[in-house]
Amino acid sequence: MTALAQEAPVTTPEITTPEATPPGFDPDEVLWQAWKAMELPEGLRAEIIEGFIEVSPTGRFAHGQIANRLRDKLVVFLADSDYVARQDMNVVHDRKVWIPDCFVAPEDPEEHITDDGIGIKASAVQLIVEVVSPGHDGLERDRERKRRAYARAGIPVYVLIDDYDDHGTVSVLTSPRPDDGIYTNAHHVGYGTEVSIPEGPAKGFTIGEAITGPPRNA
Repeated sequence: MTALAQEAPVTTPEITTPEATPPGFDPDEVLWQAWKAMELPEGLRAEIIEGFIEVSPTGRFAHGQIANRLRDKLVVFLADSDYVARQDMNVVHDRKVWIPDCFVAPEDPEEHITDDGIGIKASAVQLIVEVVSPGHDGLERDRERKRRAYARAGIPVYVLIDDYDDHGTVSVLTSPRPDDGIYTNAHHVGYGTEVSIPEGPAKGFTIGEAITGPPRNA
């Protein structure tokens, strides 16, 4: 996804002193209600990431092609399990919401759907994949802010497919430390080198050229 340049992030009013804080003011709740009230044109999506509502359009063809190749192969890989690969759904954690390029969750999601039906709880998600978007905002969002957000939510495995890192890299991040917002294990390979998911329902699933394509600008 590529952030819209003309869209300023939506955030809560700046509160600088205890005296300025309205009684019962909850910044997360303000953002949550604002997000739920948004009506976006087709082709746009909104997420809550680290205290901002971010609006971004559907990714470019190359971005979607990688995401869909990966999901198609994950569907086959998970066919005999109790898990499925999903796209275009809200993942919700503590009034924060993300729309990953792909994620793995239980096939029967009934007990994991949020009370308001908006999305699936992050606690049920076993793996998230993001294909890095171009531009400064897209790079920073997927490489840094979403990485911290997913670690804070305890997502066990975060896979980052990055067309814009040297000749293209795949990073598999595991062992989240929610209190610190970091993944303590990271494995990085260049496009053209296969890497496998080390744990969870997708353990053994391999990401290689069939998904990413060949190295970029090699």
